[in-house]
Amino acid sequence: MTLRIVLADDQAVIRAGLRMIIDNEPDMRVIAEAGTGHEAVEAVTVRKPDVVLMDIRMPDLDGIEATRRIASQGGPPVLVLTTFGDEENVFGSLRAGAAGFLLKDAEPDTLLSAIRTVSAGESLVDPSVTRALIDRWVALEEAMPAAKGVDDLGLTDRETEVWRMIARGLSNKEIGDELYLSEATVKTHVSSLLAKLGARSRVQAVILAYEHGVVRIGDSAG
Repeated sequence: MTLRIVLADDQAVIRAGLRMIIDNEPDMRVIAEAGTGHEAVEAVTVRKPDVVLMDIRMPDLDGIEATRRIASQGGPPVLVLTTFGDEENVFGSLRAGAAGFLLKDAEPDTLLSAIRTVSAGESLVDPSVTRALIDRWVALEEAMPAAKGVDDLGLTDRETEVWRMIARGLSNKEIGDELYLSEATVKTHVSSLLAKLGARSRVQAVILAYEHGVVRIGDSAG
């Protein structure tokens, strides 16, 4: 199966570089490019890609709103490309439904791995990249009103435990190994958890875990 990808970035040179990396893979192909958010939404509607690579800062319609529109229409997973200067915009896009994000200076192998990850229905929650951004975001939100209490979410003890492990960056297999559960059972718990949280992805669940105090800065896998 060949993964069909839409590139959305207002800089042609960035799109050209990404296309060269992606088209060099035997199982990937760029089927459309977009220079604005509106063009990205239209390309997704018309071309039906498997994955969208989305820049945040674009003219006409930014990547956050474009991601929200794609996600609300049940579109493909969106992988946001960003820089370390975009913390607030990054988390705005994740709340909008992005499957994950990646730094623009990531190595080609990391980019290709991320595309395959989100195309498989997983979210990109990589502690080596995500941790610093989450820590900064939590610091920014300390002065904001507290989110709805965990007890009010209707989660089971097992779902709360799974939520904490997701926030630590564990995959379904790793969660299953720790809890002595099958991967299929973990997937069921994750699906129920996301539904109760009103989250579109695991990354959104991570953000909510920090905001609800389910995990704290400094918590890590293992």
